[in-house]
Amino acid sequence: MIVRTLQDAEKTERRVTSETWESTRLLLKDDNMGFSFHITTLYAGTTTEMWYRNHLESVYCMSGEGEIETLDDGKVYPIAPGTVYALDKHDKHILRAKTELKMACVFNPPVTGREVHDETGAYPAEEDYKEMA
Repeated sequence: MIVRTLQDAEKTERRVTSETWESTRLLLKDDNMGFSFHITTLYAGTTTEMWYRNHLESVYCMSGEGEIETLDDGKVYPIAPGTVYALDKHDKHILRAKTELKMACVFNPPVTGREVHDETGAYPAEEDYKEMA
């Protein structure tokens, strides 16, 4: 059994920060669950463009308000507590945080925790992890 607290994980290398967000990875590839699970905070007033071309992601909004825009069709969807969205087509997207957004995120395949968004906003494919080690 795996038991962790968000508060403890935030004090470790599982907490990753950037200019527009921070994410604490509670479950990673090494946990052998077949997915990774993160609590991510997007800072108020920020815009973040992403494209998980190598991962599927589902996201549940726990608090805050914002919107997500899918870049292929320009559709904009509001995000508020209780909203879930799934990037089931590896959608290129923009997240806009009107207020601080607190999100629960699941990635498949799981991330290792060492990933950094590349110039396209993506994490590397799993086979590229070996090159990162």
